[in-house]
Amino acid sequence: MKPPTHNPINPEKLLLSKWTAVVVQNKRKHFLVNRLIRDEQQKIVGCVLEAVIDHHEIEMPWQALKDPASWLSGWR
Repeated sequence: MKPPTHNPINPEKLLLSKWTAVVVQNKRKHFLVNRLIRDEQQKIVGCVLEAVIDHHEIEMPWQALKDPASWLSGWR
């Protein structure tokens, strides 16, 4: 069985989801989606991830979480 080439994501269920960074920077490995960014039509266009260790925030397009080379779903 071939591993998935991307993480399946429903953007409406991202809020408070847990993610693990594949490449750890400044000991920031585990993240929690603490805010969703919406456009004028209320479509989700981005998210804000908060590092568990120091509460540092990263704003990014939610689609970036689909890349398994960068992000893993859940905390590992």
